[in-house]
Amino acid sequence: MRPQPNMLRLLLCALLLGSACAWCPPRCECSEAAHTVKCVSRELRDVPSGIPGYTRNLFITGNQLSRIGSRAFRGLENVTNLSLSNNRISELESRAFAGLRSLRSLDLSGNQLAVIHPEAFTVQNQSLRELNLSRALYNHSAVVDLATSLRWSSLGTLRGLDLSNNGLVFLPPRIFSHLSSLRRLLLANNSLVALHNSTLWGLERLEELDLRLNALKTVAEEGLRELDSVPGAALLLAKNPFVCKCGIEPLALWLNRSQGRIRDAEGLVCASPAGMRNTSLLEVGALALGCHQGAAGARLALHTSYVFLGIVLGFVGLVFLFVLYLNRKGIKRRVYDLRDTCREVWEGYHYRFEADSGPRLAQVGDI
Repeated sequence: MRPQPNMLRLLLCALLLGSACAWCPPRCECSEAAHTVKCVSRELRDVPSGIPGYTRNLFITGNQLSRIGSRAFRGLENVTNLSLSNNRISELESRAFAGLRSLRSLDLSGNQLAVIHPEAFTVQNQSLRELNLSRALYNHSAVVDLATSLRWSSLGTLRGLDLSNNGLVFLPPRIFSHLSSLRRLLLANNSLVALHNSTLWGLERLEELDLRLNALKTVAEEGLRELDSVPGAALLLAKNPFVCKCGIEPLALWLNRSQGRIRDAEGLVCASPAGMRNTSLLEVGALALGCHQGAAGARLALHTSYVFLGIVLGFVGLVFLFVLYLNRKGIKRRVYDLRDTCREVWEGYHYRFEADSGPRLAQVGDI
């Protein structure tokens, strides 16, 4: 029976280097000098066991892990950088990374996260500083799980969060409210159509907000107030399909007031209508859009209509008075006839009343 290669390696290490030689998991590459372990594209279905304790940089990428359990990284207290990108991971259990008490950077990009348990990102000592979830969410419903996990995972020291390339259509209110130390938020290349109240609530320390390549046709006043709620953040807004009609005027005015914090202000252009395409948003004004001109024209047309209506009604009144004047004698005769008719009716009523009341009074006298 031939000795196994790993057994030969252990014997050789023991003979030549003694305790300086550490175990390396099968299908992985280890470098004690660089404190690094790489298990790249090895079709692994589980996190390998026996990862050396010296490991600070751990790369398990391009495999078939599918799920990260709560005991996957036990005993790896020195790991500071963990990359699990492109592993088709669909589920993260609660406290999946809790054993990595020195973890500062976690890369989960390129996965298919459909189930994210509460406290999935909890790390002891709250050491996590960077979380990369680019291309990591399987569908739109996963963002609800993510919002819950961000609230429950004790990420008060997180500095950078990458949610780009996830096809996000909306962000739940206050999704980032427990990330009080966040400095950099990347939301590029999603499908966001608006910014709503409380989307950016709690991000007073934010320094960079990337909203490029979304589906923003404009930013309503509600969204502008959200952007103003993070006054220290540099903004990136390029390559959104801005529609330069009258509704975009508040955004254009806001951009001109806030140029200092918009890094790509010069590159913001209209996508439609055709006549405004590639026009700089900084140059879009009420005159170019004709908003106020249209409103002034509408008001003038309304005033003109009122004047014309007044003239018509005045003319009709004059005609009516003229007709009355021409028929004044006939009208006078009709008034007299009506007066005589009313008098006759009244006298008849009075006569009947007296005729009826006489016998009654006689009967009362007899009694």
